[in-house]
Amino acid sequence: MPHTANQHVIAQFRAHDGEVGGPFTGARLLLLTTTGARSGAPHTVPLGYLHDGQGATLVIGSAAGAPHHPAWYHNLLAEPRVTVETGAFTYEAEAEVLRGSDRDEAFARAVEADPAWGEYQAATSRVLPVVRLRPVRAVTVERTWGQQTKLIHDVFRREMALVRAEVAHSGPGLGAQLRINCLTLCQGLRHHHTGEDEGTFPVVETHHPELAPALRRLRAEHETLARLLGELEDVLRGDTGSDEVRARVDDLTHRVEAHLDWEEEQLLTVLDGLTDLDE
Repeated sequence: MPHTANQHVIAQFRAHDGEVGGPFTGARLLLLTTTGARSGAPHTVPLGYLHDGQGATLVIGSAAGAPHHPAWYHNLLAEPRVTVETGAFTYEAEAEVLRGSDRDEAFARAVEADPAWGEYQAATSRVLPVVRLRPVRAVTVERTWGQQTKLIHDVFRREMALVRAEVAHSGPGLGAQLRINCLTLCQGLRHHHTGEDEGTFPVVETHHPELAPALRRLRAEHETLARLLGELEDVLRGDTGSDEVRARVDDLTHRVEAHLDWEEEQLLTVLDGLTDLDE
């Protein structure tokens, strides 16, 4: 995108915690900050990304099919330590350019998920680079615990809406990238609920014993959701069509959204009043 368009998207992304309108509505978008290979100055660009299924993300140096690699790609070749913003989280990452079959398999998944990547490749003689961004260190952002919880919940809401739409439009089969998207969502929800059960809820209960009944309900819902997530993961790892996955994703989406809504009603104000959840 032109520089001015990039700056508009970056400003909107940061002002709305990762949500961007216009042609990027509902898209998986991150901000990547590299160090200028010549200037040494920070260089930030908005990029679409793919889940890699291993806790990292993939970005593609398409430049919309332009004849030359984008500046951010040259920057990370010179300095692979980069910063990634997702809206809910900011972290330092190590950039790794995929080579050989690793690159080809990842790019094939990208094209399967969005044919525009293939169109960009067809428009240029260069091989579009695929880069893995592997998190190495979280960057602290000043927020209350309630604000951070709401942001994380909203990330899950957006991702569930995306996965639900992708499954609905997938046809009779499920592509490899769509399976990864579904499994990544399952893993993320399980990790979030485990963190609440083992970290957040015990501290809340210590400071607010009157919330014990609400916390019992939330823990019970976590157990139910864990069972449903496990069943969905089993289906995704098997040779199944999209109809069963669609039904399971729809059911899971309704249940998770209801769970998140009720949790926010019960806990957000309380969480905003806790200054240290590690005490």
